[in-house]
Amino acid sequence: MENKSIFGAEVLKELEVEATATRKCLEVIPENLFDWKPHERSMSLGDLSLLVAEMPKWIQVMIEESEVDFGTYEHFRAKDTAELVKHFDENLEGAKNALQNVSDETFDEPFHLKNNGQIVLIASKKDQISDIVNHLVHHRGQLTVFMRLKDIPVPSIYGPSADDPGSF
Repeated sequence: MENKSIFGAEVLKELEVEATATRKCLEVIPENLFDWKPHERSMSLGDLSLLVAEMPKWIQVMIEESEVDFGTYEHFRAKDTAELVKHFDENLEGAKNALQNVSDETFDEPFHLKNNGQIVLIASKKDQISDIVNHLVHHRGQLTVFMRLKDIPVPSIYGPSADDPGSF
């Protein structure tokens, strides 16, 4: 299907590039470490993994629903690694479908970020969606630090890693 939006096609391409490395990271997160935190003020490994897995869904929600309310947003709880990866795959598919079918006019519409009904931010969908992939990469990087601290092999992302030297 031909994309209806040049911007949507660009975001889709960037998301697809980052999806492979993101999935490789999520696939090796052991569920027995979901509750582990490197510091008391840090997110748990499970919560950080879930955040990374859910970020593609944000794209779909921004396009299709035009608002997110932190106070009422229901977070998925993965029981195990397979369920976490499946959740990422489903969210990625939803984001891809939304990006393939969105028009440029939709990107000009406002997006509302709320907290228990109170507006925290109003911005164009385009402005918010343009930051999502970078935000995903940031948290995936954070995830790889957590992985290293627990001696979970870090996969190749943009080139070989110390644990995955042959992948490039």
